[in-house]
Amino acid sequence: MSSIEIRPTAEADLPAITAIYAQAVREGTATFELEPPDLAEMTRRFRVLTEGGFPYLVAELEGRLAGYAYAGAYRPRPAYRFTVENSVYLDPVSHRRGIGARLMERLITDCEARGFRQMIAVIGDSANAASIALHRKCGFELIGTHPSVGLKFGRWLDTVMMQRALGAGSSDVPPA
Repeated sequence: MSSIEIRPTAEADLPAITAIYAQAVREGTATFELEPPDLAEMTRRFRVLTEGGFPYLVAELEGRLAGYAYAGAYRPRPAYRFTVENSVYLDPVSHRRGIGARLMERLITDCEARGFRQMIAVIGDSANAASIALHRKCGFELIGTHPSVGLKFGRWLDTVMMQRALGAGSSDVPPA
């Protein structure tokens, strides 16, 4: 797929990102949000992540934003500072074209370059086979499932936890 470009997100991309995420909130179970955040909230979230030193990427396909991915803090306590949680969302017309894998590969590379050592995926809905397969393809291993922790669309949903080492992983202790 030579016409795809993976690049850092610009604020001008946020309306398209907001639309992609809104559809995921309204129609899917990958996120447990119930109401789509507006552009102002998505802009606030973007700034928190990028100002915090986390990567936030978009995929452009033939001049159109096809998806986005970012990493953020896994948990707020300082002992977790080398661990990130990832998110990847695609425009539904871009599914099954390798875009998610390209975004994930670049996200992993960017997180490694920033010194992060572990990446956690919290996948909404154990029936989300495409996301689970994408993470497996990118080197993630299943570490557990939290059964029935979310209620959306009138049904209980699981979260699937997957993890991947970044760079040296836990083979040594990074400088403080």
